[in-house]
Amino acid sequence: MIPARRPGVLYITYDGVLEPLGQSQVLAYLERLATDWPIFLISFEKRRDREDGERMAAMRERLRRAGVSWTPLAYHKRPSAPATAFDICVGISIALLLVARRRIGFVHVRSYVPALIALAVKKATGVKLLFDMRGFWADERIDGGLWPADGVLYKTAKSLERNFLEAADHVVTLTRASARELETFSYLIDRMPPLSVIPTCADLDRFRPRSRRPEGPFVLGYAGSIGTWYLFDEFLAFYSALRARRPDARLLIVSQSERRAIEAAVARAGLDPATVELVAADPRDMPTLIGRMDAGGAIIKRSYSKIASAPTKLAEYLGCGIPCVGNVGVGDMAEILEGREVGVALTDFSPADHARAVDRLLALLDRVDIQSRCVETARDLFSLDAGVAAYHEIYSKLSASS
Repeated sequence: MIPARRPGVLYITYDGVLEPLGQSQVLAYLERLATDWPIFLISFEKRRDREDGERMAAMRERLRRAGVSWTPLAYHKRPSAPATAFDICVGISIALLLVARRRIGFVHVRSYVPALIALAVKKATGVKLLFDMRGFWADERIDGGLWPADGVLYKTAKSLERNFLEAADHVVTLTRASARELETFSYLIDRMPPLSVIPTCADLDRFRPRSRRPEGPFVLGYAGSIGTWYLFDEFLAFYSALRARRPDARLLIVSQSERRAIEAAVARAGLDPATVELVAADPRDMPTLIGRMDAGGAIIKRSYSKIASAPTKLAEYLGCGIPCVGNVGVGDMAEILEGREVGVALTDFSPADHARAVDRLLALLDRVDIQSRCVETARDLFSLDAGVAAYHEIYSKLSASS
């Protein structure tokens, strides 16, 4: 039973809750938070999801049962800037209507586009703002080659980022590395809002360790996309180095799409395709597939924006008791893997670096406590329960100061 005096929480996400990301990184939290808080959710749903009447009805019922009041809006993609501007205008109108009709105490927004909506709502109504910035979105556009560094779009986005941070009553970021970076922003010196680090979490009731190692060859695994930020060629080079030490090693790749690109990369790396298994699986099958792995990979392009990145697959690997092969310069990954001794972090991707990492990984896997160490690290850092508790604490503080 929700305490009667608790104010409502207006949560705005530009990701649809019918998408896998929305379900794992929005819905999973809100269903639990709604037992203690009145939650009003605005999401922007893709056309293919909106047109699936059966899935929409099922989601409405799921959210109703959880106690979440849902307002699904249409997501528009093209033309890019006008479409997003239109979505923002619609979002502001609906958000203002909800604030006027409901006892909303604060707005919780996920990333930058919803923050634009919330900023307008805060200026109009005075409600508090929880800016869940997730990462350095504007800098990701530069590092990903999508915007020029000296362009109008980047300068505008960074100016808006400053407005969000200065207006926020609380800020959430994914990594300690990004929190330290925020503290160096000149306009936040002596004006830093309360700041919490809540990494991308996983449902550890689903991502659990296998009871015992299955018989068979050594399996190196890879889960998820290979594009944009992921250095898949470097991961395949590591696999080649592993096979030099463990000729029985096999590679299990779990990816929803990109089959042709993956097959081309395997051929380019000179790997025997008979040693590679490529699976397109439903997200519900991921715990079982990770359970087949001896180690998993998450090698990511090193850049300024990636200091704010917390890959979901790291939490999922560790939750299943699987050590991870990562790299330095990506959020807190190297600190976690090497500091907690639950994986290895590549540094320069040279043959010597790959050989060192292979030796280190094989030594870790010989340790009798490696599975329990991975699981303990996941519970300490990436538990959905811990993430929900952290948000509950933030909500309580914002409510007390309303």
